[in-house]
Amino acid sequence: MQEMHPSPKFWRVFFFIWGIIATIAYRIIFLLDPFWVKVVWYIGTIGFMLYFGHRSHIEHKRAELVKKYGLVETIEGSDIQEDKKMALSYLIQTSLTSKARFNSAFIFVSSLVVFVMSIVLDLYNYFR
Repeated sequence: MQEMHPSPKFWRVFFFIWGIIATIAYRIIFLLDPFWVKVVWYIGTIGFMLYFGHRSHIEHKRAELVKKYGLVETIEGSDIQEDKKMALSYLIQTSLTSKARFNSAFIFVSSLVVFVMSIVLDLYNYFR
């Protein structure tokens, strides 16, 4: 049986804080002069890559656990109270149908692509 446990608290807090930093960084760009815009943009983009990469991984892991262990069928076949069964069924089924993992993966990949492109352009402009 696969060991299932949440990530250590340190990592959960780490990714949460980077998500907050990235969001704040992108929101204050309009207040800054050009040098700081670039610095804050890089900080925000790195933060989004960390946060949304982590979110995509977690959402994917949840959906895979539901499939692997047949949790939808297990809940439907259980004899727990009907209202609790409906609530659990909703949570489990939406972990399979939610597009959050794809949204997070898209944000991660697009942030990574733009990050790499920006570094390449910055280096090109610096060395030409």
